[in-house]
Amino acid sequence: MKIAVIGGSGFVGTRLISLLKQDSACEVCNIDIQQSPVHANITRIANVLDTKALREHLTGSDVVVLLAAEHRDDVTPVSLYYDVNVEGMRSTLQAMEYNKIKRLVFTSSVAIYGLDKQEPDELAPTDPFNDYGKSKWQAEQVLQAWYADHPDWNINIVRPTVIFGEGNRGNVFNLLRQIASGRFMMIGKGHNQKSMSYIGNITAFVEFLIKEKISGYNVYNYGDKPDFTTADLVYHTGMILNRKIPAIHIPYWLGMLGGYGFDLLARVTGRKLNISSVRVKKFCAVTKYNSEKAMCSGFVPPYPLQDGLKRMLLEEFSAKK
Repeated sequence: MKIAVIGGSGFVGTRLISLLKQDSACEVCNIDIQQSPVHANITRIANVLDTKALREHLTGSDVVVLLAAEHRDDVTPVSLYYDVNVEGMRSTLQAMEYNKIKRLVFTSSVAIYGLDKQEPDELAPTDPFNDYGKSKWQAEQVLQAWYADHPDWNINIVRPTVIFGEGNRGNVFNLLRQIASGRFMMIGKGHNQKSMSYIGNITAFVEFLIKEKISGYNVYNYGDKPDFTTADLVYHTGMILNRKIPAIHIPYWLGMLGGYGFDLLARVTGRKLNISSVRVKKFCAVTKYNSEKAMCSGFVPPYPLQDGLKRMLLEEFSAKK
């Protein structure tokens, strides 16, 4: 099986390609605008918006995994979300059709549901609150329209919750680094539940979709269970690292006020700061999602969630590290 990963030079793509390469029956290539620090020998440099280049690099492939996305919450200009996430989908589909490739795995996001929802499943209404979520939902709508005209295709969509793991430098890493440093302040009470996906499990699920879900149009939320609260993350971090984590709480309104202050500072200085009103809002929101469909699909996560958290904390923040 020849698998083309578009956007595989990042955190998720690097781990996914490493996993797929363990199977001698799989031949993998990476197509990315940036060179892969790990898989340079199989990387082809191309922009997801360059349909001509995609046509060339997808030649002979059986399956495409589309990971390429603008996903940070401080991307400027915001039009980049729609250029890469939506128009990149159109370019990919056109290049696939040109090469007669009929199988696609696409990583969307639970951001399409919005914040503070009641554990939405795959049939829940969409209500994205930011441009990232809106662009991911628009990309899915492009796929829906495409499938209506190409019913013989196999399309698998996975909507992951926030992904974490060793080597990640996203929001979960920043949160755990603050907790582990002992300079952490809880905004609000910390009772909000947060669905999370360990990197070793989400990549294994994508591999499962490639090998097992070979027909139809399938959509899956993905999040490892049970869901932790923010207070749970503080507790487990202290236990795993054997550190006393101070329990300092500040009111939500004060945290948001500080976030708006950092927004203003970022606008004035032109710098991208680690604190913003959007990140405060996401930190305090309930982001719990139903992933029962994925867990009943025949897939078995190789790592319990707490083990994944332990692996990351010990790798990144242990005293020896």
